[in-house]
Amino acid sequence: MTLIVYAPALVGDDSRPVAVVHGMERAFPGLRLGWSVSDDHELIPLPQRDRWLAQARRNGGFPLVCNNDEHYPVMISGLELPAMFGPGRQALFEVHAELPPDAAGIAATADVLAAVAEAARAYWGHATPFRASVDIARQTKNRPDDLEPPPHGLPVIKSPSAMRSPEIPHRLGWLNYWSAAAARAIGFPDPSCDAELLARSRRTATGEWVVRLTDAPLDLDNPAHLDALKRAYERFPEIGGRSTS
Repeated sequence: MTLIVYAPALVGDDSRPVAVVHGMERAFPGLRLGWSVSDDHELIPLPQRDRWLAQARRNGGFPLVCNNDEHYPVMISGLELPAMFGPGRQALFEVHAELPPDAAGIAATADVLAAVAEAARAYWGHATPFRASVDIARQTKNRPDDLEPPPHGLPVIKSPSAMRSPEIPHRLGWLNYWSAAAARAIGFPDPSCDAELLARSRRTATGEWVVRLTDAPLDLDNPAHLDALKRAYERFPEIGGRSTS
């Protein structure tokens, strides 16, 4: 299960990397992210993890931390999307996490997404099974000569640098986190046409949304799941910079 959130870039002595890791641990029962991985792919214990995280900036984010279980890996890291590649020419702080796709991991995903996104002060994010996330990523066209259509008849979406604002989500996923600003930007919720989505949505204590497209994890080989994703893109033409208005 792949989880990604997009937030304002880190600045100065920013406490968000530590808050993000704490949020993930609180949301995933029994999880302890007390290790990192060296450049030689060796596990490194972190007895003073929070102090290490506060100092170990890398690529505008923070190095990977994990749970030291090769049979049940959970991990999270952060990086910066430079301004030249960002929406509205703004740099972004990206947080990437991986969760196991078993029953416990799936059950925790919505809470982990909300906790990580709120700790990062994210504009938007999503959590999606890896296979579906690869196909969704292929919707983005970064070059004029990239003429291959997206898989499954999904719509073409613009590259992040072509988006006008970081508040507008770049794409959809299985579970979608939309900040209050992102929800306003795409026009969600509209009670007259969002009843189905609202039935699978919840609002966080701070007013953000976690919107689930399908009850089970998104599988684009399932016609009902593919139809749900396509309907969501039709409902929100702002997502991916597809609106012509």
